[in-house]
Amino acid sequence: MKEKKYSNLRITNCHSLISFATLMQQLPLMKNDAYFIEEIRRQINNIIHNRDDRLIAIVGPCSIHDTNLALHFAELLKKAIERHKQELLIIMRVYFEKPRTSVGWKGFINDPYLNESYAINDGLRMARELLLQMTEMKVPAGTEFLDPFIHKYISDFISWGAIGARTSESQIHRALASGLPMAIGFKNNTDGNIQVAVNAVYSARQTHHILDINEKGEAVIIETSGNEDSHVVLRGSYRGANYDEDCVLQTFNATSNNGLSPKLVVDCSHGNCQKNYVNQRIVVDNICQQIENNSQGIAGIMLESNLLEGNQPLKNVNELVYGKSITDACISWEETEYLLEKLATAIKIKRNVHQGLVVGAER
Repeated sequence: MKEKKYSNLRITNCHSLISFATLMQQLPLMKNDAYFIEEIRRQINNIIHNRDDRLIAIVGPCSIHDTNLALHFAELLKKAIERHKQELLIIMRVYFEKPRTSVGWKGFINDPYLNESYAINDGLRMARELLLQMTEMKVPAGTEFLDPFIHKYISDFISWGAIGARTSESQIHRALASGLPMAIGFKNNTDGNIQVAVNAVYSARQTHHILDINEKGEAVIIETSGNEDSHVVLRGSYRGANYDEDCVLQTFNATSNNGLSPKLVVDCSHGNCQKNYVNQRIVVDNICQQIENNSQGIAGIMLESNLLEGNQPLKNVNELVYGKSITDACISWEETEYLLEKLATAIKIKRNVHQGLVVGAER
């Protein structure tokens, strides 16, 4: 009888994983690029804490599946970043991990070749290389942190992060967020429970002690300081949307009552568009109206956007349409430009109508 290699009979194989110290050495974050990321993080902090009246806009594909496509999108977004820099702080949505309700493609890092080869070392390297190239282009990146270990390979390039609807209630992810160097948005859960996100924000702002691995590969215990820039992201649910003025005010009051900074981000996709990507325009229209009416609660918005509208099934990699999502359906680049223009105009109207605001302060 053949001897089993592992004591756990459900482990069928084991591969070496590149260390994050090695990958960071191979693809280093240069000093000038680090300054750029620190500056974007500082500007986000100012917006969240009401020292800057611009709107954060996290815009980009539902998920990254093609680095050439991602760079193409980043080039287009760079022009919008420059065009609207007085009104919007635009960050590219760069999601490498995909939480699944049941099963499916788990994202670019897990399976970068889209063929179930699970070349995770390649996925980590390609993801970091993409972030490096984007940073050199001066396009800030935002991502979701799902696997509590993967952040070590990419977080130095990330300006804004999210904890998703399926993990906002996770103690591990709340503790993780408390030690990350960028602002973290916690989404309400898939049932639409806003209090879950409020509790997560409160937890992430506290000190935590976490079992971790250091650069030498040693097991360590780290102590975090807490993340003062953690905030709520309203993303709706299968029960309905939660981007309207009443929901924003309810969340604003819930965070204020817990002694937290009350500004929040609205995800225009997912439950708020009721899984119909074209409805993102309806959400943006409502957000613009709230902004023009001098809403104090909205720090930013999220859009799922790609070169082409809609999505496509992941069947044959060689037959994929360039520029179209393989996960959630997205709006087109043309629609993205239109909505960003509307949001920028709303900020201008707010400034013109409501005097005495802090306009782009401390940038």
